[in-house]
Parts: sequence; structure tokens; C-alpha cells
Amino acid sequence: MYVLMKKKSITILCFGVVIAVILNIVAFVGFNIAGFQYGGMLDPEKGIRKGIDLAGGSVITLQAETENPTDDQMNVVESIFQTRLTNAGYTESRISKSEGGKITVEIPSVFDTDSVAQLLGAMAQLKFVDADGVQILDGATDIKDASYQYSATQQGGNATHHVQVEFAPEAKAKFAEATRKAAAQSASGKNYISIMMDDTVVSSPRVSEEINSDSCVITGDFTAETAQNLANQIKSGQLPFNLSTISQETVGAELGADALPTSLMAAAIGILLIMIFMVVMYRIPGLIADLSLLIYVGLIGLAMGLMHTNLSLSGIAGIVLSIGMAVDADCIIFERMKEELRTGKTIKASVEAGFNKAFSAILDSNVTTIITCVVLYISGIGTVTGFATTLGVGVVLSMFTAIVITKFFLKQLVNIGIKNRNLFCKQVNKEGGAQ
Repeated sequence: MYVLMKKKSITILCFGVVIAVILNIVAFVGFNIAGFQYGGMLDPEKGIRKGIDLAGGSVITLQAETENPTDDQMNVVESIFQTRLTNAGYTESRISKSEGGKITVEIPSVFDTDSVAQLLGAMAQLKFVDADGVQILDGATDIKDASYQYSATQQGGNATHHVQVEFAPEAKAKFAEATRKAAAQSASGKNYISIMMDDTVVSSPRVSEEINSDSCVITGDFTAETAQNLANQIKSGQLPFNLSTISQETVGAELGADALPTSLMAAAIGILLIMIFMVVMYRIPGLIADLSLLIYVGLIGLAMGLMHTNLSLSGIAGIVLSIGMAVDADCIIFERMKEELRTGKTIKASVEAGFNKAFSAILDSNVTTIITCVVLYISGIGTVTGFATTLGVGVVLSMFTAIVITKFFLKQLVNIGIKNRNLFCKQVNKEGGAQ
């Protein structure tokens, strides 16, 4: 029975090495199986997306053709740009506003500045259409205003996030007729009116009754942010000013064409040094940590590629930082194991106690880092969100590899029956020396 268990553990450890190698090949080189092809993390189509500092791209600055535009108006412009860029496939663009009504857009890997400037500079086309696609209202002439509200929409009801839309005088009758027809089609599921921006549906609220009023309320499962965004999109159909392009240029990769390969080489060297350090400091457990680290590198490479992460300089910093943190949990666990071994406990008991005593410290430190990443992702823009994404994913994966994979492999190592405690840590003799 013991021999079978020993052979099984050895087989599992060897299988773990094979998995680590295959995972890294899939993550960085790619594969082609049964017609499904993945070119790896560096695949320009299915892998990571380079930020403007790594790949270059277009930088376009536009100016509001009005004096002293308000913050609210500029927020509307930003919302329009974000919608248009996303619809056009430029999901990794960065938008920044400055004083005087200027707004700058950076689009990685796109060098046709004329078409982008035309896309951004055109006035937004907003319209309300029924379920059959017939236009009911025109945003430029029929919508007077739209605003985010947090209040009760019915007497005695609870306060909710919603959007209030005010109509121009001539739009009241048209909207009343359209809502009466829509409400009558509830049985067929066509009782909705779609709000469209540049031929893209941004919302399709249901209609339960005729609305014969100068305004209407759009309710739903809104948060404050989503309700505000919808209000901005509705208002964008009647912007009080045009936008003119004051500069458009293409820029090269700020960090040079070899920035990404150089960064990956630096990361590889760092990983190699970490692996050597772990073996020197922790011996056999250090080898297990190295195996977990290889699996971690494959996992984070695969995650970055499949998520199409926008990788800029700050994103690379997040990955490098997460690699350093990948063995941080292992170090905490192994130090606890060494303490248990020096009290005379068996290797098996020391391994179990090491994980149990280190778990709370590992969980607390990683959870606080993840919370920070979430806050940065929500509140940040551009490079900040890139850093938050790579660091957050890295921390989650490092915690998984340390708590689950390292523990699993260490238990297999214990089952092999290694008795030499010096392979796990330096032993303190009775005179106080180490061996």
C-alpha cells in the first residue's frame, strides 16, 4: 500500500511538471487543435493589446466651438466619444479633458487619423424608435433635456436611480401616440421604445401605459453611474456646440519597438533569480514553489492573452510586481513550516501547520491588495486601469497557486516518504549552530 502511494505521488509530481511546461507553451506560443487556433499571449489579434506607449497610434485633440463649456457638457462629449470608439472597435482608447473645452483622444495601433477625426468630430445622431424601427423622436430637435435623478417615482414608493427626460413642446403629442401604441403590444413583447445613438441601441425601456406629458421617467436596474451615463447619452443629441479638430498626429512607440520583448526578457531573468533564491533558502519546498511559479507564469500569460489586456508600461509594471508577490505567500508558509520543524514535529505535521498558520496572513494581505486594484480600476483611466488589471489578476492567481497548488504538491512530496529534515530547513543543534 505504501509503495503504491509513493508511486502515485511521484507520478503526480512528474505530471505537474508536464502541465507547467504545456501551460507555458499554450500561453506564450499558442496552439491549433480541432480548428481552434490561439496564437499565444503575443498574438496581435487574439492576444494582448499594446498600449500607445508600446505600439504607437493616433493622438487627436478637438476643441469645443463655444466659450467656457461647462463640465456637464464636456462629460456629455466624453460619453459620446467613448460610445463611438467602442462601437468602432477602439476599446483601448484613452480620453482626457483639459481646460478651455479641449479633449484629447489616444488610440493605440491606429494610424489613419483622418477617419478617426471624422468619426469624433461629427455631431451625435440620437433618435427614439419603436419596436418596428420607426423613428419617433429626433434627439436634436425633440429632446429638451435629460437628467439623472434619485428619488421615488411613485407616491409612497422607495427612492430609485432613474433618468428623467424632458420633451420639446412639439414632441409631446408624438411621444404620447407612440407610447399608446407600444403599451397595447405588451402581449407580443413589442412594448418598448429604443434609444439609439449613432444607430447603436443604448437602452430599450418598456412602456406600460400612454405617456402624455412634457417629460417621462426611465426606470430599471440602474446604479448612479449607469443612470448618469444614460442621461449623458440622451443629452448628447442636442449638444449646444460643434467640435473642431485642432491637431491630429501619429506617434511611434514611446518605449521603442523592442520594449515588450525586452520587458519579457527582464521578467524571465527575474523569475529565474527568484527560482534560484527559493531553492537556496527553502531547499525541497523551494523546488515545489518553483514548480508552482512556473504554473503561475503560464496561468497569468494565458489570462492576459484571453482577456485581451491592454498592456502598457504600467501594465508591465503590474505583471512584474505580481511575479514578485507570487512567491511571497510561499515564503510565509515555508517560514511557518521551519518553525514547526524546529519544535520537533514531523514533516507531515509541519507542512499542515505551516499552511494553517500562514493562511490568515496571506488572505488578509492579498485581499487588501485586490480591494486596492478594484478601486483603481473603477476610479482610474488609461494606464491606471491597465496597472490595476494586471496586478489584480496576478494577485488572485498567485494566491491560488500558493494556497492550492503548492499545498497539493507538498503533500505529494510528504507521501513519498522523505525523512531527511535537512532537505526542508536548516536544523538547529543543541549548541545553537545550524546544519
